Amino acid sequence: MGSSLADILRQAAPDAYYVGGAVRDSLLKKYSGDIDLALPKERVKPVALSLAKALKAAAFEMDPQFGVWRLVSRKENLQLDLTAFQGKNLKEDLRRRDFTFNALAYPVSAPVILEVKAVKGQKAKLRLKNLQKKFLIDLKGGVADLSAKTIRLNGTHVFVEDPLRMLRVFRHAAELNFVIAPSILKQIKKDAPLIVQSAGERVQEELRRLFNTPRAYAQLSLMDSTGLLTALFPELEPQRTCAECYYGKGGVLKHTLDCFKREEWLLENLSKAFPKYHKKLAVLAENKSLFKMAVLLHDVAKPATAKMVGERLRFFYHEQKGAHMAREILERLHYSKADSRLIGAMIGEHLRPSNLASNDVITDRGAYKFFRDLDTAALPMLLLCWADYTSYITDSQLRRILPRSADKLMSLEKAKKTANIGKTLRHMQVLSLLLQKYFDSPKKIKPVKLIDGQEVMRALGVPPSPLVGQILEAVALAQVEGKVTTRAEALAFIRSHFCGKEAAES
Repeated sequence: MGSSLADILRQAAPDAYYVGGAVRDSLLKKYSGDIDLALPKERVKPVALSLAKALKAAAFEMDPQFGVWRLVSRKENLQLDLTAFQGKNLKEDLRRRDFTFNALAYPVSAPVILEVKAVKGQKAKLRLKNLQKKFLIDLKGGVADLSAKTIRLNGTHVFVEDPLRMLRVFRHAAELNFVIAPSILKQIKKDAPLIVQSAGERVQEELRRLFNTPRAYAQLSLMDSTGLLTALFPELEPQRTCAECYYGKGGVLKHTLDCFKREEWLLENLSKAFPKYHKKLAVLAENKSLFKMAVLLHDVAKPATAKMVGERLRFFYHEQKGAHMAREILERLHYSKADSRLIGAMIGEHLRPSNLASNDVITDRGAYKFFRDLDTAALPMLLLCWADYTSYITDSQLRRILPRSADKLMSLEKAKKTANIGKTLRHMQVLSLLLQKYFDSPKKIKPVKLIDGQEVMRALGVPPSPLVGQILEAVALAQVEGKVTTRAEALAFIRSHFCGKEAAES
């Protein structure tokens, strides 16, 4: 449909222009998720209706104030946005745009091929091919900036008009692997407090896209240097001076960013960290942005819970308070309840593997209870804990011990003899052991139900009560420990252990 779509647009809207990301991405030989057309305000509606008919697409008005219409062609899953010039004409419109490489336009009437690539289950991708530079409208040197892989402001008005653009700077830098001009960073330092004016759902979308890249850590660190990170997350600012005696300059915030860096590496290198299980984990880890957000917030409550006990700094219940604080932050950013629950569970229980590691042996019973209690948050939390534990050692130390992380669990005594690196390795081995139990011994982690509540009540002659659930849990534990393997054994087990218990309790 490539050239024919361009012909349809040319016939219906000869006075329109391809603008923004579609032009930028096409010059970079990338595909875009939609095409933006800019044209005179009085032409938007008639052109939208005409194109809807020609493309057999649905057309609806998105924003009456700014004259925005959207077309969605269900057959090809295409999306076209038509927007009125913001200003008297195209030049005024381009001058109001955020960055120089987005202030580009190409006439719909000029020669071009509009290539469409279908993507299963997603919007079709589009690209403008054979753009002719003599028709390209570039008022501020955007093409040169694309060649230099540099992000520059299109004017001093940019962040005041829309503070979210500050966050977009770092997202573009991460997605495109571009550098940010020093003048932008200087402007962000001045305008960072304005970010609170941005709608939560818009902030979430920018963070999601940023965190989904493999370069989010570098941009997050740069963002912090401008003051934008803690303007966006004021709850993180107290971390900066908290526990510097333990974490060094930058305190807990430095530790948080170190953990973020490790999580990012892990999500891009699962095959190196967990060679046996990386394919199974890869499906889970597709939502990189959510896991990185959990890491960013995992120690958010440490400053509020910091307390000296003797000569040792402690953070009692920081994980529980942190889960509550994280949920409030996520609500502010309009995260879904499901995502908020998942992150809250990860943060609220992120000390569990460390507690397991304090035992010389990780029993099947202990592993069962861990996965039972954490449910869907268990595996994501293990990845968070891996990032947390490995943040305490250097890159070279990590490379040295990584091949041994799947070895047999070293003893507590041996770990203590090798100081911090030994403790980290043992914790990594605990995580590997938990993954081994989860993937290789699923019947012990999630035993098949041999009997149900109705059978328990019939066998013991008891009425519905919390006791029935307790009995079923006891049967599950007996299965984990190999004491019960069949329905008959389960019934015999409950008769021998629970007969008369209801009467005794009453």
